[in-house]
Amino acid sequence: MQALLPDLPCYLNGTYGPLAEAKVSPMDRGFIFGDGAYELLPVYAGRIFRFDEHMDRFERSLAKLRIISPLLRAQWLEIARRLAEEARSKSGAEDQWVYLQVTRGVAAQRNHVMPEDCTPTVFAYSAPARWVAESERHQGAACVTARDFRWERGDIKSISLLGNVLARQISADQDALETILLRDGFLTEASASNVWIVKEDALLGPPKSEQVLEGIRVELLHELCEECGIGYNLRPISEAELFAADEIILSSATKEVLAVTTLDKEPVGHGALRGKPGPVYARLYEAYQRAKHLQSI
Repeated sequence: MQALLPDLPCYLNGTYGPLAEAKVSPMDRGFIFGDGAYELLPVYAGRIFRFDEHMDRFERSLAKLRIISPLLRAQWLEIARRLAEEARSKSGAEDQWVYLQVTRGVAAQRNHVMPEDCTPTVFAYSAPARWVAESERHQGAACVTARDFRWERGDIKSISLLGNVLARQISADQDALETILLRDGFLTEASASNVWIVKEDALLGPPKSEQVLEGIRVELLHELCEECGIGYNLRPISEAELFAADEIILSSATKEVLAVTTLDKEPVGHGALRGKPGPVYARLYEAYQRAKHLQSI
């Protein structure tokens, strides 16, 4: 059994302290029902990446769950900065992740109906970031495909992640990094990443819908494509197009952008670049490294 790192700092309902000492009621609806939303903020050398965009999505998710955000955005920023700085001071790691979570709160009894008198539970903590190793990035990621069996409100960044956990385990069982999901013959996303294909030097992703979480990098990659002169389009992507793609790319807070080089144990791409990270990925990765320092506060 893995023990909590005792020095990780956290915030719980107005109080700062060690993560290992934080306690939440077992009647919290986040514990009973997974009734809450979360966000993950990348922090580069003490500066939070695209804070407003992350908070926009966090607030959208809470609103869709009918939970009023208990803190002002300035308060969230103060909490995130303090936790990141404490974690950096304790760990020595320049880069951090700050996790934010709000649940509906503690209810008097277990009932599926949303109670009107709950006080939301506010939780946050920071930990050293674990980025993709350079050796893995040079080689590219192995992925597998599976049917998208999760619920249909993927647009909510909910703490109810059992579907994603089961999907991710499919790839873990096959020594792959991610499970790319298909619903009714079309690409949705991966268990913990957005998924893109490259065709004829253009970056293509699934359209925005309730079945897909709008990753912070969706709009960012649009900006980077414009900067790099790369075509960009969000439209339905068929299973056949996925397997015939010139390149496949993952994007997420933890992976940034990452090339997929094998899919279901078959090399991705064509010709001399088959099974290798492609040129569109390489340009977007370099542009991403510039952006993450320019777009952090």
